Amino acid sequence: MKTQLMLRAFFFVAMLLGALALTILPAAASDDLPQIVVPTPTAGADGRIIYKVRPGDTCISISLLNKIPLEELRRLNGLEGEDCPVRIDQELLLGIVEASPAPAVVATPTLMVGPAVEGKGQICIDLFDDLNGNGMSETGEALIAGGAASVVHRGGKASVTGNTTGGVDPLCFSDLPVGSYTISLAVPDGYNPTTAMQYVLDLRNADQVILDFGAQMSSAAQPLPVSEGGRSPLLGIIGGLLVLLGIGLGIYLAVVRR
Repeated sequence: MKTQLMLRAFFFVAMLLGALALTILPAAASDDLPQIVVPTPTAGADGRIIYKVRPGDTCISISLLNKIPLEELRRLNGLEGEDCPVRIDQELLLGIVEASPAPAVVATPTLMVGPAVEGKGQICIDLFDDLNGNGMSETGEALIAGGAASVVHRGGKASVTGNTTGGVDPLCFSDLPVGSYTISLAVPDGYNPTTAMQYVLDLRNADQVILDFGAQMSSAAQPLPVSEGGRSPLLGIIGGLLVLLGIGLGIYLAVVRR
């Protein structure tokens, strides 16, 4: 009988301690891929500004990305119908600017042709404070400084590293040769990732790509909430556990004395 009372008292206390441990576990990372944002294309030699439709694009997303009214986009490209359908690799006209006059051609006795210039591109990286943990960069979620970024060309043509900043500008790597890249990011101490921290990207000529990675402050690094009167709820839980331990010990001593 004495042994059963002791076991019940300690089992009850152990269950309470286990419940407390579950409340302070850190948030788990999701497998969502980082977002990719491609800036507005520039005008060609004829003054036409052309956008090539990518997977997942819609009329609305193209309008917002390139800062062109939706109705203007429809008018320039004859997009009829309520759904405003577009297809992958379709070329859409965004506008026309006045083309610069071609320079005068001067004849020379010998034409010297140098080696072809290999295509270049730019990769930029953001690490945003994912306050709600949904893996999406949203208004009010500031950038986090101290994230360690690595950009490696899978053919060995380039390998660069850097740290994210907490300002308004992303970490950018320019003049990168075109090709396939592996982009990796390590979050700073005190944060847990909320998106995938590695991404494989095919960089094309003149591409300017921004990748958004997300992280959230771990529960261990967050300040404890303080209730009215300046007392922490965690202290109240610990105090309650100590009271229960005292009750269990009192039961045990009472049983032993009998």
